[in-house]
Amino acid sequence: MEGRKLAGLEPAAVFGYFEDICAIPHGSHNEKQISDYLVEFAKKNDLKYIQDEVNNVILFGEGTCGMEDHAPVILQGHMDMVCDKDAGVTLDMAVDGLDVTHDDTCVFARGTTLGGDDGIAVAYALALLADKTIPHPPLEVILTVDEEVGLLGATAIDLSMLKGRTMINLDSEEEGIFTVSCAGGAHTVISLPVDRKPVYGPCIRLNVSGLRGGHSGAEIHKNRANANKVMGEFMSRIQNLMPLCLTSLSGGSKDNVIPNACQATLVAMGIQLERINAIAEALQAEIREQYDEPEAVIQAFDVDALGGNSLSTESTAKVIGLMCAVPNGVQAWSKDIDGLVQTSLNLGIVKLGDRFNATFSVRSSVNAEKEEVLEQLKTIAGFYNGSFTCNGEYPAWEFKKDSPLRDTMVEVYKEMFDKEPQVLAIHAGLECGILSEKLPGLDCVSIGPQMHDIHTSREKLEIVSTKRTWDFLLAVLKAL
Repeated sequence: MEGRKLAGLEPAAVFGYFEDICAIPHGSHNEKQISDYLVEFAKKNDLKYIQDEVNNVILFGEGTCGMEDHAPVILQGHMDMVCDKDAGVTLDMAVDGLDVTHDDTCVFARGTTLGGDDGIAVAYALALLADKTIPHPPLEVILTVDEEVGLLGATAIDLSMLKGRTMINLDSEEEGIFTVSCAGGAHTVISLPVDRKPVYGPCIRLNVSGLRGGHSGAEIHKNRANANKVMGEFMSRIQNLMPLCLTSLSGGSKDNVIPNACQATLVAMGIQLERINAIAEALQAEIREQYDEPEAVIQAFDVDALGGNSLSTESTAKVIGLMCAVPNGVQAWSKDIDGLVQTSLNLGIVKLGDRFNATFSVRSSVNAEKEEVLEQLKTIAGFYNGSFTCNGEYPAWEFKKDSPLRDTMVEVYKEMFDKEPQVLAIHAGLECGILSEKLPGLDCVSIGPQMHDIHTSREKLEIVSTKRTWDFLLAVLKAL
């Protein structure tokens, strides 16, 4: 396997397929190529398959080693990844493969997200289906598209031909944790009309950077600052000195990613840069003290320009007001499960063009609370004469009191590792809720190997954990 960066890692087949996947662009809304790769895999291995019109793929594997007549087991994951990269990285993630490598401890991609979430699920499934010597029941493998942008593939997929009602979801990122319930959610946008006009005066560039960012479900409770909210506060404090005319504003790239940077350009006549920098220094100190953000940077710079097609002072005030007014972060904690976030939202994207758009990811394990947050956002949109849209809603995955699959997995785990796994509910969204509605009576548990900093360019996949999780998966399938 000359030229393979992950050659020599175990399990060899899993990392071989994972490296193949990393070489194929597969960001959300860009999965046609990876979907076709899965179809070619099925043809090469003489497997029955279904590829639907949105590029979801279902693969069918026969049972092995005398297990042909056992009840089918469903394996499930998603083929899309969050695409993010460091400043200065020239790789185009829409057309280029990842620069994947490892340091003997973890696999990572230089300068970009890795897509271990959820490429490792695809790699596990392919390695299983390709090896006819591994004992397992009949397998029905569901690999969906556009999970990271609202679980769209799971919503669209037809599962009427599946016989299995036992499912192992492979979209978790903490080894030794069995996820058995998750929050529902929605993707929402507030859009404000804005007035632009020629404005001439000294231009200032504002910059919020160096924040930790992260997954808006798994890490929303980790006291990380939201760059878009910080920028709203920064502009508000400057606006207290005099009216502003906003020229450009951009922060965040995904609604389900806590934004780690935000930039704005504005016309600020009569304000000395020193006074704005004093505001920046004070706010930076506050952010570093109040949040787990030791590297937060808040700055202002002169721009070699004298205004341009900027927002009016009234429109600028509306944009700043809305950014400050909208809620963000944890809204409620579970009263039943200690330490579990029950309801949250994330102001993931702000973008100024012909209109100002603010995009949110809303999550809750209590449908009534989710609706309350959505109504609150709708009310704020109306107050600023904006529009409110909500799409990509998905249901919560409710806890199943009686779960033979969970019981089997717990026993196998204890036998293999001589300790109890953690059985938890999570705040992040999984496709299990949608798929459970499509497959009545579904018994499901979600597992996965240890990953770090998913949805960021610091994402890493632990090698030894990948092997342990593989061995555990094989043992569970044999026990089933």
